[in-house]
Amino acid sequence: MAFMGLLVVGTYSAAPGATSADGRSVALAKGTVPAAYSGLVQKWGRLCDAISPPLLAAQLYQESGFNPRAQSPAEAQGIAQFIPSTWATHGVDGDGDGDRDVWDPADAIPSAASYDCALAKYVSKVPGDPVDNMLAAYNAGPYRVIASQGVPNIAETKNYVKIIRSLEQSFAAPVRPVSFSKQAAGAIYYAESKLGTPYRWGGDGTPEDGGEFDCSGLTKAAYASVGIELPRVANDQWYAGPHPRRDELQPGDLVFFAHNLRDPRSIYHVGIYVGGGYMIDAPYTGAVIRFDKIDSPDYIGATRVTAEGADAVPDRA
Repeated sequence: MAFMGLLVVGTYSAAPGATSADGRSVALAKGTVPAAYSGLVQKWGRLCDAISPPLLAAQLYQESGFNPRAQSPAEAQGIAQFIPSTWATHGVDGDGDGDRDVWDPADAIPSAASYDCALAKYVSKVPGDPVDNMLAAYNAGPYRVIASQGVPNIAETKNYVKIIRSLEQSFAAPVRPVSFSKQAAGAIYYAESKLGTPYRWGGDGTPEDGGEFDCSGLTKAAYASVGIELPRVANDQWYAGPHPRRDELQPGDLVFFAHNLRDPRSIYHVGIYVGGGYMIDAPYTGAVIRFDKIDSPDYIGATRVTAEGADAVPDRA
């Protein structure tokens, strides 16, 4: 394997003061939140000690995928997915324009932060991790958390807490050394074995697809070969782990390209970095899986895949 010798252990760094008292990152990783909402998330994510910008971003992404017009079958509404009765009690006029509009992120994002902080206050005397308790209260209600003296033994609630805490790391500017995953080399090996395979839109490499792939089908299959299940589409794979800078890339990182570098939901292409400024990717109809340079005006960033991060990402395909 031509690029295996390039696998090295790397580190991340973040600006001083970018952590909370308990060591959690409070800075958003570049490009993880659409620019239209990043200022709101940075501001309101510091409303109380129980939340942070990365945690608030993780909740919004989990709830709506940053879609301000999202509506669930249970009538949860807007970017923060408030049900009407909760909005009536906890919605705030975040932008000071005289109304509380659940469909307006300038109201809904401050309301989500305010609601989190209110829940944290309700369960502040419960033993255990205060952030986990707050998230459990968000999912199951504060009285169940108080009655259980911690995260209730409810599968849905425990899973919700785990997902948000994992996604928090995908939105945070990393502050601790992070080595490449043990699975990275295997994912590259798989991708190399597919060099020369024709591109197929929507292809997952199955017999029904003639063994052919599109870009995210290839990356999904490569990591599935080492036991990590990525979501199907590229702009959700973006959230499957922390985000190294260009000069911190390591083989096995996923590299992404977007129509709008200020909006990660506009990501349209993904490849697997192999070192030396190159990736393996399935580029477009009529081409084959090949080595391509990553440096492009459309390059938005990279993700270092982790099993926990991949498992936490909702598959919105």
